[in-house]
Amino acid sequence: MQGERLKKSVRDRYGRIAQTEGSCCGSTPGCYSGIDQARDVARKNGYSDEDLNALPDRVNLGLGCGNPVALASLREGETVLDLGSGPGFDCLLAARRVGARGHVIGVDMTPEMVFRAREHAEEAEITNVEFRLGEIEHLPVADSSVDVIISNCVINLAIDKGQVFREAFRVLKPGGRLLISDIVLLSPLPECVRGSVDAYTGCISGAMLKQDFVDAVKKAGFQHVEIRKEVPFSLEYVISDPSTSSPVTRRILTEDGIGGTEKSIASIHLFGRKETNS
Repeated sequence: MQGERLKKSVRDRYGRIAQTEGSCCGSTPGCYSGIDQARDVARKNGYSDEDLNALPDRVNLGLGCGNPVALASLREGETVLDLGSGPGFDCLLAARRVGARGHVIGVDMTPEMVFRAREHAEEAEITNVEFRLGEIEHLPVADSSVDVIISNCVINLAIDKGQVFREAFRVLKPGGRLLISDIVLLSPLPECVRGSVDAYTGCISGAMLKQDFVDAVKKAGFQHVEIRKEVPFSLEYVISDPSTSSPVTRRILTEDGIGGTEKSIASIHLFGRKETNS
């Protein structure tokens, strides 16, 4: 039951974020500061100004912790799957890179996010992308049907992360590759943070220890698993941005000491491959 409650909390929170992002446009008070912050977060995560300018600002909510699209070195004609596609930012960038012969599938468990992503694709006139409602632990995707899997700061929100990796392995074609940007722990979190549902939905307390994360990917069947980049994860925006945290999260982290918690958290870019004889 605890897992189902956490899942509902995650779905409810990101549903609220999806519902509010559409209203932040034009002359809405405070809107431009939110856009500027989202762009700043995206730049720090590795997105170029070319990426940011390619799509409407409202597609980028500044929710990620890396740029898996760039790391994936996508090729024209490939089929790409995004685990936890949110408002569609990474999917739409990927769709531009794989071209008309390619195809991109985004899967998200939040109906409001799927609705927004479809709106964004239509607005951007990108037709080689689709968004499916579903859980990343039970992907609505056929076996051995995609060339590349990407994910951006979402797997930490899943209840059964091992199942996520097993599903990723199932739907990936032999020879296909996995590129994940996500949050991991370098050491256990303080109890006050670890036990907070609010910190879980904020991508913090649900994160795995780094080695456990790597081991789970390997156990699912992936080969050549490696962390290609690791950087400290800043809590600056979690504390300051009301759209991506709540008063409870900010109070818990502030009382614990931001610096102390930050030392336990890192953002990683992980690569894995499904061998051709799998």
